[in-house]
Amino acid sequence: MTEMTLTEPLDPADEAPGEAPGEAACPVRHWEVPDLTGVDFDPTLAELMREGPVTRIQLPNGEGWAWLVTRYDDVRMVANDPRFSREAVMEQPVTRLAPHFIPDRGAVGFLDPPDHTRLRRSVAAALTTKGVERVRDRARRMLDELVDELVQDGPPADLTARVLSPFPIAVICEVMGVPAADRHPMHVWTQLILSSSHGKEVSERAKREMSAYFADLVALREGSTGEDVASLLGAAVGRGEVTLEEAVGLAVLLQIGGEAVTNNSGQMFYLLLTRPDLLDRLRTEPAIRPRAIDELLRYIPHRSAVGLSRIAKQDVDIKGVRIRAGEAIYVSYLAANRDPMVFPDPETIDFTRSPNPHVSFGFGPHYCPGGQLGRLEEELLMDVLLDRLPGLRLAVPPDQVPFRKGALIRGPEALPVTW
Repeated sequence: MTEMTLTEPLDPADEAPGEAPGEAACPVRHWEVPDLTGVDFDPTLAELMREGPVTRIQLPNGEGWAWLVTRYDDVRMVANDPRFSREAVMEQPVTRLAPHFIPDRGAVGFLDPPDHTRLRRSVAAALTTKGVERVRDRARRMLDELVDELVQDGPPADLTARVLSPFPIAVICEVMGVPAADRHPMHVWTQLILSSSHGKEVSERAKREMSAYFADLVALREGSTGEDVASLLGAAVGRGEVTLEEAVGLAVLLQIGGEAVTNNSGQMFYLLLTRPDLLDRLRTEPAIRPRAIDELLRYIPHRSAVGLSRIAKQDVDIKGVRIRAGEAIYVSYLAANRDPMVFPDPETIDFTRSPNPHVSFGFGPHYCPGGQLGRLEEELLMDVLLDRLPGLRLAVPPDQVPFRKGALIRGPEALPVTW
């Protein structure tokens, strides 16, 4: 990995623009994001955390530089403060990890309240605790069927291909109202959209195809009384509460996000299968599993670098650094989850950690709408795999487990296991 800290301005316009008078210039750290394996924490992010609560970064793509906040309290403040806008990112080039930037106008990830609130409300019933519990029994049956087939075929097996990938796909399609016959194309589109290795045109085409699919599906559900997301969106469009374009943007976001469980659970089981002390404890003390899942969600580095940026709408001071109107800023939830002021001994996996206010699903208005669903899936996976496969273990040495390359979301490409 190559990295460089600039101590000279990039250009005249770069002359310490965020500092109040008298402050030293804040250098720009070029963050070359490597393809990390296992659950290794990004070393550059670790350095940025040590350098200060507010730093400046330049990511591999996009333009210019952006501020980065890494402390827990600052991350939550920026994520929840209306002075920082997601919508403004649509109009301004920003340094970023992804080589291409293809958001749909009106997509919920790039809306600010009150439009963001209105759009999220249209599908809330499907994604609350009550709504998620509606699919628990069906999800458990689908998971048991996958494990039945796994056991029948015998070891060794790729746990990602056999369980960790098809299970979240089936569950999110069930929640979305996507017929089982269409699960495969949904999965293919999602992988192409999330990968940075196929090029902009391939990702854009996949996004257009998924959007066209949901445009047809939602339009067919106008006037529906169904409880799935497509039906809720169709009914909201029919009542004039959201536009079809907005509904499609939200559907695409939720469908793509639903597959994040594959990568999160892949990292979770990789970690457990390489830490038999932790795995044995979860097998013998099932009562601690819900708390253990929260701790694992806090600990695992579920993405590469940072997610979506925000733009300051006015000057804001953070820890003595002035973020000026029009400047881009990122928050790092991964760093916030390792803040020692909030999580004592953050590098230790502690299944008894309480409280555990991790921000793995985000914070504020853009808190992950599928957070409850993701937690349900992790609970089911842990219960079923640990109870039904008591001898589950890696079939290869840990360093031979292949991890995804060129992906925005981290996780094993395959997880060879035996039992």
